[in-house]
Amino acid sequence: MTSNNINRLKSLTTISLVLIVLISFAYRSLRADKGIVGKRLPEKKEMLVKDAPINGSEINVPLRDSIVSFGMDLVGTPYVEAGCSRDGFDCSGFVYFVFQHFKIQVPRSSSQFDNFGKEIAIESVKKGDVLLFLSPTRNVIGHLGIVSNPKGMESDFIHATSGRDMKVIISSLKQRGYTRRFVKAIRVL
Repeated sequence: MTSNNINRLKSLTTISLVLIVLISFAYRSLRADKGIVGKRLPEKKEMLVKDAPINGSEINVPLRDSIVSFGMDLVGTPYVEAGCSRDGFDCSGFVYFVFQHFKIQVPRSSSQFDNFGKEIAIESVKKGDVLLFLSPTRNVIGHLGIVSNPKGMESDFIHATSGRDMKVIISSLKQRGYTRRFVKAIRVL
């Protein structure tokens, strides 16, 4: 190796070390601005608040918020019989679409929710739980929605209605029509 090559190698090494020091300094400054100097940065999953264990596994609370937020973004989407896309939803198509977005498997048909998930007391509902209602014309599960604001029998929920509004809306369980037809709340997470 010639002395010219050795000098180039030394220069590259020096430049590399200077870059490493600068990057390290910038990183530490950034961490100091955020008040986390000397702290180990937690992995993303550690930054999530844990919910109560269900069947031995923990659910991340932010997942519930994300489900509700995604559902809220769909408010105003038209009601379409058998619809399951941003072009339009029926009630079970809406719930299916929202949960599928988070890779959570749920039934596609409202009647299949009758024996799905874990039944919970209405006083224990949380965001992302599902409310089941009787059909307005038959004695079977015929409507469902996702809890967006848990308050027991006054909980708000997002759903696709075939009623007067004919779109995805937010309703309250305290409304007489929904109170009368309410069957149960289930946890699918």
